Amino acid sequence: MAMPTALWFEHLAGKHWHNDLRLHIGGHRHTCDSYYLTLESQHLGANLIRLLEQWIEQVNELRGAGGTAYLPYDFSDQCTAWLRVSAADGHTAVVQAGWSLIEAWRIDPSDYRATAPDVTDFKPIANAQIECTLDDLATRIALNRGSFATLRH
Repeated sequence: MAMPTALWFEHLAGKHWHNDLRLHIGGHRHTCDSYYLTLESQHLGANLIRLLEQWIEQVNELRGAGGTAYLPYDFSDQCTAWLRVSAADGHTAVVQAGWSLIEAWRIDPSDYRATAPDVTDFKPIANAQIECTLDDLATRIALNRGSFATLRH
């Protein structure tokens, strides 16, 4: 039996706007802020759902054709953190967490795809990588998306 894809994004209960989100990728944990995600709308759950829907769209576009997609997860004043999803064969993916100097104020989290092609300075984070199929990754993100349905801020 295959192991589930080791990727999960969560809201930390009792926290608001700062140090209230955590990305799990393999054995790596990254705590970040929801502040930029709530600028457009105070409904954090809906904003996280929209973010993860965009992730799923990008992962699905890699199926068959292959390529690379960048999925943001940490929005900071001076930089952003992204998942780089590389799928050379259109089936198997390497998912690596890393940083870009693209500032969060340049990105609309509800429609980040206009900015994703600008990630040309991606710097990987050591030991923050997994390998999985694109199908497993899309399924895992969809399950994660569902976990935010009742989250309010």
